Amino acid sequence: MADPKGFLKVTERELPARRPVPVRIMDWKEVYEPGDSAVLRRQAGRCMDCGVPFCHKGCPLGNLIPEWNDLTWRGEGRAASERLHATNNFPEFTGRLCPAPCESSCVLGINQPAVTIKQIEVSIADEAFGSGWIEPEPPGRLTGKTVAVVGSGPAGLAAAQQLTRAGHTVAVFERDDRIGGLLRYGIPDFKMEKRHIDARLRQMQDEGTRFRAGVEIGTDISWDDLRSRYDAVVVATGATVPRELPIPGRDLAGVHFAMEYLIESNHAVAGDSVPNQISAEGKHVVVIGGGDTGADCIGTAHRHGALSVTNLAIGKRPPGERPDHQPWPMSPLLFEVSSAHEEGGERSYLASTVEFLGNDAGEVRALRVAETEFVDGRRVPKSGTEREIPADLVLIAMGFTGPERALLEEQLDTRFTARGNVQREDDYQTTAPGVFVAGDAGRGQSLIVWAIAEGRAVAASVDAYLMGETQLPSPVRPTDLAIGLQPA
Repeated sequence: MADPKGFLKVTERELPARRPVPVRIMDWKEVYEPGDSAVLRRQAGRCMDCGVPFCHKGCPLGNLIPEWNDLTWRGEGRAASERLHATNNFPEFTGRLCPAPCESSCVLGINQPAVTIKQIEVSIADEAFGSGWIEPEPPGRLTGKTVAVVGSGPAGLAAAQQLTRAGHTVAVFERDDRIGGLLRYGIPDFKMEKRHIDARLRQMQDEGTRFRAGVEIGTDISWDDLRSRYDAVVVATGATVPRELPIPGRDLAGVHFAMEYLIESNHAVAGDSVPNQISAEGKHVVVIGGGDTGADCIGTAHRHGALSVTNLAIGKRPPGERPDHQPWPMSPLLFEVSSAHEEGGERSYLASTVEFLGNDAGEVRALRVAETEFVDGRRVPKSGTEREIPADLVLIAMGFTGPERALLEEQLDTRFTARGNVQREDDYQTTAPGVFVAGDAGRGQSLIVWAIAEGRAVAASVDAYLMGETQLPSPVRPTDLAIGLQPA
């Protein structure tokens, strides 16, 4: 283990400071200051190397957390990177974007703040890239089998890297103009600068993975044509259909889905020309939805120069500490202040949006909002509590209902579950032979670690399908659940 008395000598979490708010909202760089290596080693030394390390199962990747904590504490950065990459293809992504269910299941968290696992993870990855330790791992031989991966988010990229290293010829298709999926255009740079994606893609290209950006499967190439060209197909298109808010005034100008706003902003930050870009500059902005996508909209609006930002959530404000009905090692729902919330704005809970109000030009001018009450287990607007909130720009960030299904159904006769996800068997194969699905397209909206875990698992299933057996790891099954969570 790391320092045998580390958790007794150091009892508090220490994280890198965030850059001052007035400074960071002037640019799109990541919000955190560089970390201190001494602090990192001290925090890694708090890991107890538990006899039964629940953090292994809190993360669906099965990360060997006590092992790389120990190596970090000992100053063996390259060895720590090797142990980290043994189970996670992209720790530089998860260390920035994952909400860290591993920390919720940290045994030390029973009576102390959990080990700063997420920060240690991203620090290991960044040191590995900075030191030149991340090198291509091309296969020793080629199998002669070909695989098409459709979608270049974390699930698709993880599947592609695993299958390439197994010796298959892999092509990744992405309908956007750059590879990365929502990692590229859904996540603002202040959470993860895109240079991290580019660095990993260079490694994958050098290993032999082929990338085909700007190609939409189903339109540019039909799904059945793609299936006929390749020995296997992996669908990793994500759950991109946004949840609608069908209330009066929804068609007013200035009311948009969150992803419409974020994608345009990310294109602009990348230096692309975006005609008639949706901008929050000089506007009263209302973000409907209290999750990560909503927080991304809030941080983006601050950087655009919004006059005000209001965040509405229909439910109750979560507790500040772990509630009794979500005991350790479950992943609790807690009130958190993200970097975007820290930058300003108002957060309102138990707020039900009743109507979008417009002006004579057909533009949104305000929201009519009521308090939320619970009737027979349903959340409904409470009569007599309506009020107006000024709004020039409304962003709907209420989650996603599933993958886009029309072309898959029409061209491959793929079936879907009652919840709108692509139907699949225990080996991730869909109802179309030789077509597999991984990530949010099959699981439903979930975490980046689940996407990568499913990408690794589907790669093992595809390899077995093509070769009759596989040596690739399969960390999760389609039916596996996160600790304390219900099916998606």
